[in-house]
Amino acid sequence: MKPEQLPLLNSVSAPAIHPDGTKAVVSVTRPDFDADSYVGQLWTVPLDSTKHPRRITRGFRDSSPAFSPDGLVLAFLRSDPEGKPQLFVVEAAGGEPQRITHQHTGVAGFVWAPDSHRIAFLARVPEQGRYGTVEGVTSGSEDARLLTENQYRMNGVGYTSDQRQQVFIVEVPELGGEPAVAPRGRAAHEQPAPAAPGIPAARQLTYGDSDHESPCFSADGSHLYFVAALHEGHDDDLVTSVYRVDAGGGAPSVVEPSNAGLQTVTGVRASLDGRWLFYTAQNLGTTGKDFVARNGVLYVMPVGGGEATALTDEEHLDVSGPLEPSGPASVLVLNTALGSVELLDVPADGEIMPLVHGARVVIGATVAANGEIAVSLSDAATVGDVASLVRGELRLLTDFSAALRNNSRVSEPLDFEAESSDGHPVHGWLVLPDGPGPHPVLLSIHGGPFAQYTGAFFDEAQVYAAAGYAVLMCNPRGSAGYGQTHGRAIKGRMGTVDMQDVLAFLDAALAAHGAVLDKDRVGIMGGSYGGYLTAWTIAHEHRFKAAIVERGFLDPVSFEGSSDIGWFFGGEYTGGTPEQMTAQSPMAVVGAVQTPTLVVHSENDLRCPIEQGQRYYSHLKAQGVETALLVFPGEDHELSRSGTPHHRRQRFDHILGWWARYLPAASNPVEA
Repeated sequence: MKPEQLPLLNSVSAPAIHPDGTKAVVSVTRPDFDADSYVGQLWTVPLDSTKHPRRITRGFRDSSPAFSPDGLVLAFLRSDPEGKPQLFVVEAAGGEPQRITHQHTGVAGFVWAPDSHRIAFLARVPEQGRYGTVEGVTSGSEDARLLTENQYRMNGVGYTSDQRQQVFIVEVPELGGEPAVAPRGRAAHEQPAPAAPGIPAARQLTYGDSDHESPCFSADGSHLYFVAALHEGHDDDLVTSVYRVDAGGGAPSVVEPSNAGLQTVTGVRASLDGRWLFYTAQNLGTTGKDFVARNGVLYVMPVGGGEATALTDEEHLDVSGPLEPSGPASVLVLNTALGSVELLDVPADGEIMPLVHGARVVIGATVAANGEIAVSLSDAATVGDVASLVRGELRLLTDFSAALRNNSRVSEPLDFEAESSDGHPVHGWLVLPDGPGPHPVLLSIHGGPFAQYTGAFFDEAQVYAAAGYAVLMCNPRGSAGYGQTHGRAIKGRMGTVDMQDVLAFLDAALAAHGAVLDKDRVGIMGGSYGGYLTAWTIAHEHRFKAAIVERGFLDPVSFEGSSDIGWFFGGEYTGGTPEQMTAQSPMAVVGAVQTPTLVVHSENDLRCPIEQGQRYYSHLKAQGVETALLVFPGEDHELSRSGTPHHRRQRFDHILGWWARYLPAASNPVEA
């Protein structure tokens, strides 16, 4: 894959299956260089494999499809080129979509009511005078902000304390009705024009000083459940809870388990039989902030609160939503496991049923009333496709990555396991370029740290392989998917067993594949926590020809006061004293670095603020290390995943240029 082939990456949403089980609808989105944005539409996918998928909408970016429970209406989000998604509905049989929201900041997500006549949705509510709510008042001329909270901004969003995300409810209009006509001419003088002609008025249900998430209706549609932090002292911890509010309005009330400790709840879903609340949560220890490498657990409790039962094992499973009903009292969940993402069916009482496992990453799944299951997934050969699950076997229904495979060779990752110096297993992959070798090697380290590489299609590894590099990717201690003990092994000791594991993986791969890997030409790179471990490693190991440190967590001390998560993240991972932070800080050992290092950062990164990269670059420059600082305006921490297509291509070009200079390959030679 070449950087200019980014538009061939068709990503696929979780599927919406029609209640009768005949078809699913997904959004298919891709980077577009002409728009310098992400464009995409909805596709209908018949579950009868003899019929072909087809595009059914033609918006700029249509996403998040969901059928009404009666199957008559399809709702989805449509974004204009400015990127503010609004809620649209269209008859399931086809027709012209109708817009039903007019939210200033756009709609973030939605859910149908059981009666198929109402939709609850999420939207940020800006304070008057901010975010363009007053014509002529731009962001640079708004009033000053007086901040008193820890949690006042978020990467990718900006300030949040003055635009909390709230729950709304809107009545879905009769789609066959007469379209609204805005008054014109003398009629416009006789009657005031509505702010949004033809768009029904939405009703705000929540007003709390917290972002509200994961709304769902009760089985009878009379109440809504959601997740928020509305407890006293919520700004000083990471605790969130399930709340309930009457669908007609009123004050929310907390629905608490009687036997659970401090938790951060990440999703909630009411069972179809009306008896249970399923929710996913991570335990937070005794402080309410000990989030480090906590596996997600699926719980169930009575709808009114009471004793909660853990349905999944906290040590060995790491589950997440969205929680999709699979029966009267069961839900589908995703499980991060051994470099894959599995699909599990979990009943309120009974055995967990694995539905999809192996070398795949499940994106989402839904179940029809007749038991048909549609699954979106990725693997080594596809960025995203849709399959049906028939008698335990996946049957592919789409091939949205065909153009990618037809225009470039996809290198299948080779599964590989090494043994660390203390005997701990280290699992990962080797992606090889064409040709006999020996090839120069790139040791790539993932972010997180509680995240994982998988064997599914990864654009970065494919671009580097096409340029002639063998790419090594592994999941050292600190990573997700290998048990909670594996993930928590670096708490208070970052840069110890994690560095030991990645270097052991590198050495084992070089020894096992010496014919195709050049042990004397190795580079190292990583972003976020991967940037941290890259910077830490090159201060202790001088074997690498060059390095790339991207959006790095480089100084836990200054991170504490500058990052959106700085008030808790560094202290929980490294320990909270300046001495502990310094002992695990790449900035504290930057003076030992000798490796030529490219530092990459985005100007609007609030997760790992740009000062981390700027100061690291400045120190390298001052001590005579060959270095450069690559800065992307307008981008945040997610540049490599969801930055503008132009910047994503430019990032690849600069990275390949750096490797050509210090680690040239046959397909990426030194420029003349």
